[in-house]
Amino acid sequence: MRRGLSTALAAVLVGGLAVACGGDDKDGGGSESGPVELTVDVFGEVGYDQGLYKQYEQSHPNVKIKQRKVSNLDEYKPRIQQWMATGSGAGDVVMLEEGILPLYMQQSSKFLNLFDYGGKSLEKNFLPWKWQMGVTPDGKQLVGLGTDVGPLAMCYRKDLFKKAGLPTDREEVGKLWPTWDQFLATGQKFQQKAPGSKWLDGPTAVFRATVLQNAGAGPGYSFFDKSNNLVFDSNPAVKQAFDTSLKFAENKLTADMSIFTPPWQTALKRDTFATVPCPSWMLGGIEEFSGDAGKGKWDVASTPGGSGYWGGSWLAVPKQTKHAKAAAELAKFLTSPEGQVAAYKAANTFPSSPQAAQDPAVAGAKSEYFSGAPVGKIFGDLVAQVKPVYLGPKNEDVRSAVENVLISVGQGKQKPADAWSKSVDEAKKAAR
Repeated sequence: MRRGLSTALAAVLVGGLAVACGGDDKDGGGSESGPVELTVDVFGEVGYDQGLYKQYEQSHPNVKIKQRKVSNLDEYKPRIQQWMATGSGAGDVVMLEEGILPLYMQQSSKFLNLFDYGGKSLEKNFLPWKWQMGVTPDGKQLVGLGTDVGPLAMCYRKDLFKKAGLPTDREEVGKLWPTWDQFLATGQKFQQKAPGSKWLDGPTAVFRATVLQNAGAGPGYSFFDKSNNLVFDSNPAVKQAFDTSLKFAENKLTADMSIFTPPWQTALKRDTFATVPCPSWMLGGIEEFSGDAGKGKWDVASTPGGSGYWGGSWLAVPKQTKHAKAAAELAKFLTSPEGQVAAYKAANTFPSSPQAAQDPAVAGAKSEYFSGAPVGKIFGDLVAQVKPVYLGPKNEDVRSAVENVLISVGQGKQKPADAWSKSVDEAKKAAR
């Protein structure tokens, strides 16, 4: 999947951006003779450094792009909080994940209004709900332009399944677990036959997946209602997700790891766990950290409980930038349909642009690393079923606090019977 831009795509991008960024740009878009360095802050594998940055620099000879990347959102979150609170340190373009977007929508005055930089004409390039989530409630400011969406599947290790006597064909594997209860039962069978490996990476991935599944099928919100009131202990969607996740921890079916942490990254190179709920963007991370040794061992099947999603981001431009127009043009370029196709080809970040999703390079994509899985079709079919969920400004703080409780159960530090009440207390603290 880590392929460079095709010649045709390169021509489209060069031509398109020459038009989009032409004219009098006093802050670095086209006419300024001096060099301009734009910093882009991201987390995880986004695919921009696989050719998109170079392509932009080729069509903008005076612009140089520097990417600052951390491996996961939990590491990224305190950095951007500090940058925005102090008014300095942020990149010219910053990535806002769905969990932290609501917080910064409340601080929209700290970001450029991309409507002032040609944003009004771009709405057609995005799924309606993805576009709307980047616009302030009063409709007056476009804070962020959508990058990817996170349709949810299940990644699994074929070699470990074979060792445990389970089917390895992705269609047959998906039939093993139409529900999470059946997924758990399959995990119990797996660990009886392959006691050297755990069924799941950790309870946190299941919690994140099932909260959004349940909320999407139910009230349309999770920890907070749409008035930003904490409803953690009264929302059945949350309690059901917690109970589901707790079962895996109670039954010692997980390796008690959180995604993208150093132990998780190391475990991918070993036989530590056999499955991980994987939104499309996670495939890039699995490939990166599993390395050559994992090629052909992984595959992609349907997720228990039907459709779902997890993750997805937006690009925004802080007012801290000294190159407002140039930064806005770069954000537009990276989130354009052509840019989203290129990012998908590089890092499996499934486009939030319908035009990009229909591109043959996306719709017909197969992953050699993931055993030839038709990932374009798998995730494309799932995107059509996504039901967006409202997330409150303190969503990530609550999520982190509750996940710590779930991990402590698996580690034997927290009694399962007391885990829910402990989570309620921690959620209330985090929401303050």
